[in-house]
Amino acid sequence: MRAPIKLAITIGALTLAHALAPARDARIPDVRDHDVQNHDVQNQGARNPDVGTHDVRIGVLGLFHPLEFIVSAADSNAVVVHAGQETFVLEKSSGVNAAGIRALAGKMEVRVGTRVVHAPGLTVTGRTGGPADFLLAVPGKITRHYRGTLELKAASGALVAVVTMDLETAVASVVAAESLSGTPLEALKAQAVAARSYFAAGKGRHSGFDFCDTTHCQFLREPPVSGGAAEATSGTRSLVMVYQSQPFAAMYTRSCSGRTRIPVEVGLPSGSYPYYPVDCKYCREHPARWQSRISARDAATLHSSNESARLKIVRRLGWSIAPSNNFTMRNEGDQVILNGTGQGHGIGLCQSGAAAMAKEGANFQQILTHYYPNAAIASLERAPR
Repeated sequence: MRAPIKLAITIGALTLAHALAPARDARIPDVRDHDVQNHDVQNQGARNPDVGTHDVRIGVLGLFHPLEFIVSAADSNAVVVHAGQETFVLEKSSGVNAAGIRALAGKMEVRVGTRVVHAPGLTVTGRTGGPADFLLAVPGKITRHYRGTLELKAASGALVAVVTMDLETAVASVVAAESLSGTPLEALKAQAVAARSYFAAGKGRHSGFDFCDTTHCQFLREPPVSGGAAEATSGTRSLVMVYQSQPFAAMYTRSCSGRTRIPVEVGLPSGSYPYYPVDCKYCREHPARWQSRISARDAATLHSSNESARLKIVRRLGWSIAPSNNFTMRNEGDQVILNGTGQGHGIGLCQSGAAAMAKEGANFQQILTHYYPNAAIASLERAPR
């Protein structure tokens, strides 16, 4: 069994918020729809997580409802495919570097070169059974590079892919995906601590794996080998946010409109951390404004300050329809005009405000203190057996 985790509060742990002025001339960059953070607050309770140097299980590429995958070794690496009683080694130098997998009525067909195997499931590992660098592709749609081990299984006529990866690899992958180009290092460090906290305390959001790779949990791309996201992750290794000595699944948003919110303000249940509202000078002085049109029929189910209603609309019509909960509605014929500010649910760390604070000289501890008042930074450590 794994050793239990203990929480060691770091020297100078965060307590009360510091008042730090954001930069006056920073600009809010454009946001891509799939980068808008929209975490549900359910399952946000405090836990004693079995993580730290441990692994997390992330369901990947599920949005594509894939019926087929292609697995291959990345670069000069070798990966081992285990399908039923058969084992295949994929390696460029051998001339066999890819396996095609297709869903077939509750099982899968695995094709490697001229060999074909039918199996209920499949795993991909390194030569010694540990993590491997591999590529996973949905033909004609997307290819992603992962580091970890892969499980594939057939379910409901489609293939389900679950990558098990080291916590720090997962954090770096999220920071790279959730942050905009040019974000200062200290803001990236704050993002890394928030992302790690979410992994540490937010398990159990899906059946069969802990997290997905979309903004329902945390957006995730390839693990960075260098650059800001990698540096931010290594510079905050094992650090998480805690409240009353327990880690909480820290939420974050792209732009808060000048004041962060608490879950109840957007119709969501409260978790273990109260999410005290705080002022964000940068977003107040530089609001991210947006406007969109929606049919009166669709608008009938959309309400300002109701995250669940907003998510139902934007998941069907696109994130740009209602990027935030801060908006007014105006009738114009058979359509409704939405005028709003902000991007995301507005809860927790504001990424735009954090970047502005970092540009003015704030470190990641001060940024986290500001957006998570009365919280502390803790280090996940393995306790003695």
